[in-house]
Amino acid sequence: MPPLPAEAPEADIHDRRALRGVLGRFATGVTVLTAGRDAPRGMTANSFTSVSLDPAQVLVCVVKSAAIHQLVLAEQAFAVSVLSRDQEWVARHFADHSRPRGAAEFAGIDHEPGRHTGAPVLDHVQAWLECRLSAIHDGGDHTIFVGSVLGAGNASGEDPLLFLGGAFRRVAA
Repeated sequence: MPPLPAEAPEADIHDRRALRGVLGRFATGVTVLTAGRDAPRGMTANSFTSVSLDPAQVLVCVVKSAAIHQLVLAEQAFAVSVLSRDQEWVARHFADHSRPRGAAEFAGIDHEPGRHTGAPVLDHVQAWLECRLSAIHDGGDHTIFVGSVLGAGNASGEDPLLFLGGAFRRVAA
Protein backbone atom coordinates (compact mmCIF):
# COMPACT_ATOMS: atom_id res chain seq x y z
CA MET A 1 0.00 0.00 0.00
CA PRO A 2 1.40 3.44 -0.86
CA PRO A 3 2.19 5.71 2.07
CA LEU A 4 -0.46 8.12 3.24
CA PRO A 5 0.21 11.76 2.34
CA ALA A 6 1.21 12.48 5.95
CA GLU A 7 3.78 9.65 5.78
CA ALA A 8 5.24 10.46 2.36
CA PRO A 9 8.21 12.81 2.11
CA GLU A 10 7.26 16.27 0.92
CA ALA A 11 8.79 17.40 -2.37
CA ASP A 12 10.87 20.56 -2.46
CA ILE A 13 8.68 22.83 -4.58
CA HIS A 14 11.70 25.04 -5.32
CA ASP A 15 13.55 22.12 -6.94
CA ARG A 16 12.31 22.02 -10.57
CA ARG A 17 13.22 18.35 -10.94
CA ALA A 18 11.38 17.34 -7.77
CA LEU A 19 8.33 19.38 -8.75
CA ARG A 20 8.33 17.83 -12.25
CA GLY A 21 8.36 14.42 -10.55
CA VAL A 22 5.25 15.30 -8.57
CA LEU A 23 3.41 16.86 -11.52
CA GLY A 24 4.46 13.99 -13.78
CA ARG A 25 2.29 11.60 -11.77
CA PHE A 26 -0.77 13.11 -13.46
CA ALA A 27 -1.46 11.30 -16.74
CA THR A 28 -2.29 13.55 -19.66
CA GLY A 29 -3.10 13.26 -23.30
CA VAL A 30 -0.56 14.51 -25.83
CA THR A 31 -1.31 17.25 -28.34
CA VAL A 32 0.46 19.28 -30.98
CA LEU A 33 -0.28 22.99 -30.82
CA THR A 34 0.09 24.81 -34.15
CA ALA A 35 -0.23 28.41 -35.28
CA GLY A 36 0.49 30.46 -38.36
CA ARG A 37 -0.91 30.62 -41.87
CA ASP A 38 2.18 31.59 -43.86
CA ALA A 39 5.06 30.44 -41.65
CA PRO A 40 3.49 27.85 -39.33
CA ARG A 41 5.04 26.53 -36.15
CA GLY A 42 4.20 23.57 -33.96
CA MET A 43 5.03 22.26 -30.51
CA THR A 44 4.14 19.22 -28.44
CA ALA A 45 1.93 20.19 -25.51
CA ASN A 46 0.35 18.22 -22.71
CA SER A 47 -0.80 21.30 -20.77
CA PHE A 48 -4.15 21.36 -22.58
CA THR A 49 -7.66 21.07 -21.19
CA SER A 50 -11.26 22.00 -21.76
CA VAL A 51 -12.48 25.13 -19.98
CA SER A 52 -16.15 25.45 -20.92
CA LEU A 53 -18.76 23.79 -23.11
CA ASP A 54 -20.93 26.91 -23.36
CA PRO A 55 -19.24 28.85 -24.75
CA ALA A 56 -16.86 26.24 -26.11
CA GLN A 57 -13.40 27.08 -24.76
CA VAL A 58 -10.10 25.28 -24.21
CA LEU A 59 -6.75 26.34 -22.81
CA VAL A 60 -3.16 25.54 -23.55
CA CYS A 61 -0.08 26.63 -21.59
CA VAL A 62 2.99 27.70 -23.58
CA VAL A 63 6.43 28.54 -22.17
CA LYS A 64 7.16 32.17 -22.94
CA SER A 65 10.48 31.37 -24.64
CA ALA A 66 8.86 29.05 -27.23
CA ALA A 67 8.89 30.33 -30.81
CA ILE A 68 5.18 29.55 -31.15
CA HIS A 69 4.36 31.83 -28.20
CA GLN A 70 4.79 35.04 -30.22
CA LEU A 71 3.05 33.50 -33.22
CA VAL A 72 -0.10 32.69 -31.21
CA LEU A 73 -0.13 36.29 -29.99
CA ALA A 74 0.39 37.67 -33.50
CA GLU A 75 -2.15 35.41 -35.22
CA GLN A 76 -4.66 35.53 -32.35
CA ALA A 77 -5.49 31.92 -33.27
CA PHE A 78 -4.21 28.37 -32.91
CA ALA A 79 -5.09 24.74 -33.59
CA VAL A 80 -4.73 21.69 -31.36
CA SER A 81 -4.34 18.14 -32.69
CA VAL A 82 -4.87 15.35 -30.12
CA LEU A 83 -2.45 12.54 -30.93
CA SER A 84 -3.31 8.86 -31.36
CA ARG A 85 -1.36 6.03 -29.74
CA ASP A 86 0.74 5.43 -32.87
CA GLN A 87 1.86 9.06 -33.15
CA GLU A 88 4.61 9.10 -30.54
CA TRP A 89 7.02 9.92 -33.36
CA VAL A 90 4.98 13.06 -34.12
CA ALA A 91 5.10 14.11 -30.46
CA ARG A 92 8.87 13.56 -30.38
CA HIS A 93 9.32 15.50 -33.63
CA PHE A 94 7.54 18.61 -32.35
CA ALA A 95 9.32 18.36 -28.97
CA ASP A 96 12.77 18.17 -30.60
CA HIS A 97 14.45 21.57 -30.28
CA SER A 98 16.86 20.67 -33.10
CA ARG A 99 14.08 19.99 -35.65
CA PRO A 100 14.07 22.01 -38.87
CA ARG A 101 12.23 25.34 -38.87
CA GLY A 102 10.04 26.92 -41.49
CA ALA A 103 8.29 24.75 -44.09
CA ALA A 104 10.66 21.87 -43.25
CA GLU A 105 9.18 21.69 -39.75
CA PHE A 106 6.06 20.06 -41.23
CA ALA A 107 7.83 17.96 -43.91
CA GLY A 108 6.68 14.35 -43.64
CA ILE A 109 3.83 15.31 -41.30
CA ASP A 110 0.44 14.91 -43.01
CA HIS A 111 -1.57 18.05 -42.32
CA GLU A 112 -3.93 20.57 -43.85
CA PRO A 113 -4.49 24.25 -43.12
CA GLY A 114 -7.43 24.72 -40.81
CA ARG A 115 -10.59 26.17 -42.35
CA HIS A 116 -11.04 28.71 -39.57
CA THR A 117 -7.50 29.71 -38.59
CA GLY A 118 -5.17 28.55 -41.35
CA ALA A 119 -3.06 26.86 -38.66
CA PRO A 120 -1.96 23.33 -39.57
CA VAL A 121 -4.34 20.57 -38.44
CA LEU A 122 -2.56 17.21 -38.36
CA ASP A 123 -4.01 14.15 -40.11
CA HIS A 124 -4.69 10.76 -38.47
CA VAL A 125 -5.23 12.30 -35.03
CA GLN A 126 -7.76 11.50 -32.31
CA ALA A 127 -9.38 14.90 -32.51
CA TRP A 128 -8.68 18.47 -33.54
CA LEU A 129 -9.81 21.96 -32.57
CA GLU A 130 -9.31 25.37 -34.14
CA CYS A 131 -9.49 28.33 -31.80
CA ARG A 132 -9.56 32.11 -31.73
CA LEU A 133 -7.50 33.52 -28.87
CA SER A 134 -10.01 34.90 -26.37
CA ALA A 135 -8.00 35.42 -23.17
CA ILE A 136 -4.39 35.53 -22.03
CA HIS A 137 -3.25 34.92 -18.45
CA ASP A 138 0.19 35.08 -16.92
CA GLY A 139 1.33 31.72 -15.59
CA GLY A 140 4.87 32.38 -14.36
CA ASP A 141 7.26 31.10 -17.02
CA HIS A 142 4.24 30.13 -19.16
CA THR A 143 1.32 31.98 -20.70
CA ILE A 144 -2.14 30.47 -20.41
CA PHE A 145 -3.89 30.91 -23.74
CA VAL A 146 -7.67 30.48 -23.66
CA GLY A 147 -9.21 29.79 -27.03
CA SER A 148 -12.80 30.03 -28.20
CA VAL A 149 -13.43 26.95 -30.32
CA LEU A 150 -14.28 27.82 -33.93
CA GLY A 151 -14.31 24.26 -35.26
CA ALA A 152 -13.58 20.76 -33.95
CA GLY A 153 -13.83 17.14 -34.94
CA ASN A 154 -13.09 13.54 -34.08
CA ALA A 155 -10.79 12.08 -36.68
CA SER A 156 -9.68 8.67 -35.38
CA GLY A 157 -11.16 5.78 -33.47
CA GLU A 158 -7.78 4.69 -32.10
CA ASP A 159 -6.71 5.01 -28.49
CA PRO A 160 -4.97 8.23 -27.47
CA LEU A 161 -1.28 8.71 -26.77
CA LEU A 162 -0.67 9.41 -23.08
CA PHE A 163 2.16 10.94 -21.08
CA LEU A 164 2.92 9.83 -17.51
CA GLY A 165 6.05 9.89 -15.39
CA GLY A 166 8.17 11.46 -18.11
CA ALA A 167 7.32 8.78 -20.67
CA PHE A 168 4.83 8.20 -23.45
CA ARG A 169 2.24 5.53 -22.64
CA ARG A 170 -0.66 3.75 -24.24
CA VAL A 171 -4.03 2.78 -22.83
CA ALA A 172 -3.86 -0.76 -21.46
CA ALA A 173 -6.50 -3.11 -22.85
